[in-house]
Amino acid sequence: MTNQKLVLVTGGAGFIGSHLCARLVKDGHKVISLDNYFTGSRENHVPGVEYREGHTKDIEKHIPETPDLIYHLGEYSRVEKSLQEPARVWDLNKDGTFGVLEFWRARGGKLVYAGSSTKFGDGGLGRDQSPYAWTKATNTELVRNYSAWYDLPHAITYFYNVYGPGERAGAYGTVIEIFRRKYLVGEPLVVNAPGTQKRNFTHVDDIIEGLMLVGANGTGDDFGIGDEHAYSIFEVARMFGGKIEMGPEKPGNRMYSDIDTSKTRALGWIPRKNLADYIKEIRGV
Repeated sequence: MTNQKLVLVTGGAGFIGSHLCARLVKDGHKVISLDNYFTGSRENHVPGVEYREGHTKDIEKHIPETPDLIYHLGEYSRVEKSLQEPARVWDLNKDGTFGVLEFWRARGGKLVYAGSSTKFGDGGLGRDQSPYAWTKATNTELVRNYSAWYDLPHAITYFYNVYGPGERAGAYGTVIEIFRRKYLVGEPLVVNAPGTQKRNFTHVDDIIEGLMLVGANGTGDDFGIGDEHAYSIFEVARMFGGKIEMGPEKPGNRMYSDIDTSKTRALGWIPRKNLADYIKEIRGV
């Protein structure tokens, strides 16, 4: 994007959203964040970004402006936890995203939707393995349909297990950050059975680079943004070192996920960072 744009980032106070906001501001764009702070944090605020607190289903109330570009990242994003609270998932991922799509229909501009790679898990079965996966998979279909019905430009991206500075731990945390914190205090790393489930871990800087390229030049679906190298969870725990404990198998936990980055690579994207180096930095080796 060479000219200044007004960019709306939903979930702009979250892990990925805050990194995206920082990059957009650095590149000279005017940025508005809409976040309900369910998992976002004010500690993630970036100077130069205008922050507004609110639910995406009420987006019309909070955003009177007409953005040139909308990055819709502000959804519920945990797999196993979603099985315990489907109503919350529906509220954030269905009601909230419907609000964003209606806003897009009324205002125009381009929408970049952050889909979920869970729908590619286990040969396509992953899309039905949890409320999170199902809502995200069906939302990609709704985004495509809105684009076709109302002649609106869009692009759909798929992230693969994002890690890096600013990750969360705890109930809504990510495995790398949970392992990092446990490693640093000498606690055992708990690997959920069977431990052979594989993930494609992608540094947040590579995710942001992909989002920027897709925002500028991507059109349509299937923009995978992920490191093609997959690690089993047990391999990741061993890379950290220390004691490992096996935990029970978690429902909704897919064994693998197909990955296709060809459309993103065609825009000039390549992953530049890898998980092994990140863990070595944590370990100081």
